[in-house]
Amino acid sequence: MDKARRSFVHLHCHSPYSFLDGASRIRALVQRAAELGQPALALTDRDNLCGAVEFVEEAERAGIRPILGAEVTLAPLADDPPRQAGGDRGHPLVLLAAGPNGYRQLSRLITRAHLEHPRGQPLASLSALEEAAAGSRGELLALTGGRASEIPARLLAGDRDGARAALDRLIAVMGRPQVGVELVNPYFPGGRGLMRMLAELAETAGVSLVAANDVRYADRSAYMVHDLLCCVRAGVDVSTPHPWRPLNAEQDLKSADEMAACFAAYPEAVAEAGRWAERCGTALELRVDRHPEFPLPEGADANEYLRRLVYEGARRRYGRLGPAERERLEHELDIIAKLGFAGYFLLVWDVARFAARKGIRFAGRGSAADSAVAYCLGITNVDAIRRGLLFERFLSVERAEKPDIDIDFDARRRDEVTEYVYRRYGRRHVANVAAFSTFRGRSALRDLGKALRLPEDEIDRFAKRVPYSVAADGLAAALEQFPELRESGLDWRKFELLLKAAAALAGFPRHLSTHVGGVVITREPVEEIVPLQMAAKGVTIVQADRDGVEALGLVKLDLLSLRTFSAVEQAVRTISRQDAGFDYDRIPAGDRATYEMLNEGRTIGVFQLESPAQRALQSRLGADRFEDIVASVAIIRPGPIKGNMVEPYIRRRKGEEPVRYLHPSLEPILEKTYGVVLFQEQVIDIAHAV
Repeated sequence: MDKARRSFVHLHCHSPYSFLDGASRIRALVQRAAELGQPALALTDRDNLCGAVEFVEEAERAGIRPILGAEVTLAPLADDPPRQAGGDRGHPLVLLAAGPNGYRQLSRLITRAHLEHPRGQPLASLSALEEAAAGSRGELLALTGGRASEIPARLLAGDRDGARAALDRLIAVMGRPQVGVELVNPYFPGGRGLMRMLAELAETAGVSLVAANDVRYADRSAYMVHDLLCCVRAGVDVSTPHPWRPLNAEQDLKSADEMAACFAAYPEAVAEAGRWAERCGTALELRVDRHPEFPLPEGADANEYLRRLVYEGARRRYGRLGPAERERLEHELDIIAKLGFAGYFLLVWDVARFAARKGIRFAGRGSAADSAVAYCLGITNVDAIRRGLLFERFLSVERAEKPDIDIDFDARRRDEVTEYVYRRYGRRHVANVAAFSTFRGRSALRDLGKALRLPEDEIDRFAKRVPYSVAADGLAAALEQFPELRESGLDWRKFELLLKAAAALAGFPRHLSTHVGGVVITREPVEEIVPLQMAAKGVTIVQADRDGVEALGLVKLDLLSLRTFSAVEQAVRTISRQDAGFDYDRIPAGDRATYEMLNEGRTIGVFQLESPAQRALQSRLGADRFEDIVASVAIIRPGPIKGNMVEPYIRRRKGEEPVRYLHPSLEPILEKTYGVVLFQEQVIDIAHAV
């Protein structure tokens, strides 16, 4: 294999994040490129950078260089644009980020394409592209794109003058060195003639001719899945022709030899793909500090300001501080300072303070309850010191993980809190976190069943009998596992192809949705780090989920809603109309009537205690102290249930079985749970004891 072939790189490649189009997972694409000895790979999903983080991580693991880009829907470059499938609003243009400036401008361009046009119809204007090119300082490269792109479409329609005009316009916007004519795979109708015309056009315009394959899948075995995805996207079945459907199985990630054979008449175009790849350096660094600057008082330091607030709160919580309280607070503050998270705690404190001032009920939950600092800042209401909770479960120097504080707010007023964050830190620096809605068992059945022309009534019977929890690749096993499926009377032979396709799509992203409460706050404008788009609920979301946000180094606040707080607030107001002196916060923790209700299993509507399993447990447990309630919440979880901890705990709690410890050193750790390990803090304590 000569040098040109060894250096070949695919510069136009789609993953499942080109929703309902790319048919191979990012890992499969990257591994295929690595197996073929290709030094790099570009990811160019349609109108998004949703897969950027995963792609960079997978490429680094595989030892190849990631090139970030996107296939952007661009407004027509020349007059009288050719029509394309789905309308004539715009045509795809491949943009590659050759460096960080290129990435920032690409992210901004995609954001504008989404936010300046109706939801679901992104369109990049020529003026926006011109601004992006100017701001990129030569780090944004453009390839003319595949057959559906404007220039190839004009050539196929016989409009050579229009194609040349469109290319000249692109050169004027981007700059000649930043433009390449993409040489399209010839294995399609009119392909060889189109290839010849593209080569002539590149030569007369004086720009690079670059071989690419508009990749949709890692290998040909995924062709069927790609076709079905295109049918779902187009709303047709496999018996109906549609311009979006593939004509053959040639859009795989081919080897350098295969690409050389495809473009045998244009070997320089194959070599040029490698040279263009060499122009592309690191465009996006992960896990760098992108924390926002908390607005501190003039001359203040974040660590010292946090310390001051914590000790002010500690005096309100404890009155006089003893050695134990000071030692614990200093321990936590030291770890927070070492890890550089003072600003994060100040951000969360600021949000909690706003809610408290506005009378919005809230409470921090999860592992944040292990923090005395969070308690003193008013973020949580659990005294970690008095309860003997370990801060290391929440935050430790060894793990060096980012703190993740979830706060529940009165469901009716959570949006007020979110709006405050937008006002406080600026709308260009705040956005909601996204979630990727993926193909699950039921959705895969309905989408693929329709595409395969299976009887609608049978697909409906099948789907309704599949539990919500079943994944798309678990459908075949579900046929044996669940009686309602075994005894449905359906002829399962009809569904063999459907089940195979569903398994291949398991976990594929189907569309972007909104995370339940995640909000990011950034130092630089959000759109320069990750593109934004409009969600169905009318809020702007980043093109990254919670894992992607964390990998990008962004601060995420989880501002969640809890209807229980709404019910509590309504009850308090009702009672206060009859008893002006009523104070919810003074209800005694040992109220006997409350425990009697718990012991009778009357907990419908009680947060975390209303499930059938919890009601059954409460009626057996005989709780008479707060620790019993805490333990009951912990015990109805997969770990304790699978570990056979439930029955021993209940028997020991009721005195029906002696409490035993495997070693005397475990007694102070497990005493309050009768020798049964229930909490993560206990596991950590045991590890320290050993």
